[in-house]
Amino acid sequence: MQQALLDHLRKITEEERRILDGVGEVDKDLYTSGKDFTVDSGKMLEEGKLIAVRTHTRFVHFPVHRHNFIEVLYVCEGHLTNIIDGKQVVVRKGELLFLNQFTRHEILPAGENDIAINFMVLPEFFDVAYSMAGSNNVLADFLVNVLRQDEERGEYLHFKVSEVLQIQNLLENIIYSLVTGQGDQSRIHQTTMGLIFLYLLDSVQYVEMRVPNQYENMITMTTLDYIEQQYRTATLTELCEKLHLPMHMLSKMIKKSTGFNFKELLQRKRLNKAAELICDTDLPINDIIAAVGYENNSYFHRVFKGHYHMTPRAFRVRNTEKVQVRL
Repeated sequence: MQQALLDHLRKITEEERRILDGVGEVDKDLYTSGKDFTVDSGKMLEEGKLIAVRTHTRFVHFPVHRHNFIEVLYVCEGHLTNIIDGKQVVVRKGELLFLNQFTRHEILPAGENDIAINFMVLPEFFDVAYSMAGSNNVLADFLVNVLRQDEERGEYLHFKVSEVLQIQNLLENIIYSLVTGQGDQSRIHQTTMGLIFLYLLDSVQYVEMRVPNQYENMITMTTLDYIEQQYRTATLTELCEKLHLPMHMLSKMIKKSTGFNFKELLQRKRLNKAAELICDTDLPINDIIAAVGYENNSYFHRVFKGHYHMTPRAFRVRNTEKVQVRL
């Protein structure tokens, strides 16, 4: 992160000054109007805004609270220790913590050099990110559904992505824009978050999560990532061997968590990739069929037509016509 921006974020806020002068606790009236300590989006976001940003308040224990919005915590320097459902979750420099709506947590006191940013986000802010991920991306479906839950279930996603420079650069851009407040750039902010989201989808191997039935969700994430990376040759048998699980048990977990069986998930990924290649390249259809992992051309044509209600060739023609209209 640029030193000038980091120095700006390091400045002592009025709230922190009062704490250092001996107040000793968080002023709840800054965050909520109710008796229950629920941080209220009405106090934290300007009317009509879907996202806001603030530096985390240091030098004080932040007591158990929840939010009526999604909170995304990013640590710029040092670290921040959350306690979520009795578990310590330490977020270090360059890492992201997505906290679901109404997830109760508390934060241990941060030192002067523990610089963290709180993104306060309304759920609809992620609509652009979701559309950018694609309607057939089951991994995106899964993550967005976690974020959209509005029940008090202690859900979070912890991405340890300090080494992913693209994510770090995009986060710095959006922080700088929100901190400086240069005009109404809401669409740019949503698109930037969409790009961050896409990079996070490629980094699921670095995620720790807490959702109900954590083991099953870990298996689900592993399955979806396996299909995403190995869709050309993926088989349920190979996945069972990797996870050391019997086929009937793994099949049941996958169906319960995603609503689809393994074959359906794999087919969705292959068809989505085929549609992308049909639209974005001039490759012959037969080459695309082989590229996405199908060996039987007639079977692919039947499955593709059943899903898109037209042949691959007609799909390419229609897409070309749409591009011409847009131009």
